[in-house]
Amino acid sequence: MSHNTSSNFKSHLDCIPCLVRQAQEAVVSATPEIALREQALREAVDTLAGMDWHLSPPALAQHMHRRIRDVVHNSDPYAAVKHRLNQRAKELYPVWHKRFREKFSPQEAAVRLAIVGNLLDVGAKTQLTDDAVLVALEEALTAPLVGSMNLLFQAIGQSRHLLYLADNAGEIVFDRDLLALLPLGKFTVVVRGAPVLNDALMEDAEGAGLADFCELVDNGSDAPGTVLEDCSLDFQKRFEAADLIIAKGQGNYETLAGANKHIFFLLKVKCPIVAEALQCPCGSLVLNEHQPPFPANGNAPTPILP
Repeated sequence: MSHNTSSNFKSHLDCIPCLVRQAQEAVVSATPEIALREQALREAVDTLAGMDWHLSPPALAQHMHRRIRDVVHNSDPYAAVKHRLNQRAKELYPVWHKRFREKFSPQEAAVRLAIVGNLLDVGAKTQLTDDAVLVALEEALTAPLVGSMNLLFQAIGQSRHLLYLADNAGEIVFDRDLLALLPLGKFTVVVRGAPVLNDALMEDAEGAGLADFCELVDNGSDAPGTVLEDCSLDFQKRFEAADLIIAKGQGNYETLAGANKHIFFLLKVKCPIVAEALQCPCGSLVLNEHQPPFPANGNAPTPILP
């Protein structure tokens, strides 16, 4: 059993070169000093080489990025990137909110916007040119939505308290339409507890106006996903108490795919391994329902003996 007990999604050998690319981009963001970049990259690769590669990709990335931040003495290498993504998302949002609402019902427009916002992710790809973002938004107006909107809103309607696990800065601006459809007072939005990549922190969520909709909390962790045993006790209790989870992005999918919870994963599929796990093409807009393997009391069902 891996330490990352919240997930049955294990890293694949193909994840390793992707993580090394991510480390190389992180050191460039973290410091202008060439010698320091080299040292940080060497130590990040050493850290990665020494870890259990059966952990989920975000669990591996967490330790690698910690090492980089320590070596370069920069607690938030992506601060400027996050600021830029937040600003750009605020410029794009009114235009695309209107275009999606013209084409779809308010519910489908909100879900599509929340999912397409997930492309604002430096973990998967830093080269987010403005043209690429606009093309992706345009494509999301016609791309099929993999999953059931009806099941999602039925579950939301029956939920007593749900947790909405946010993902990236910028992206959280596009979450607003979906949050506005959730039952007031019955949900909490969760951000990361400390900087990692361009993942959203409390200040990003507040800047995006999410405090207008709901309670905001952080999960106490610096993993680019939700590694439950690494999260704060407060968050773990909230997670346990919630009867429904809406989880944004690949990192949350990779860390919670095996959790004993009713979860809807909302993501844009950005890698072949996740595409294979979800059985859909790369680039798909996915609304994936995960039902808990065991009953709500957490006990496995009693086997029926022959």
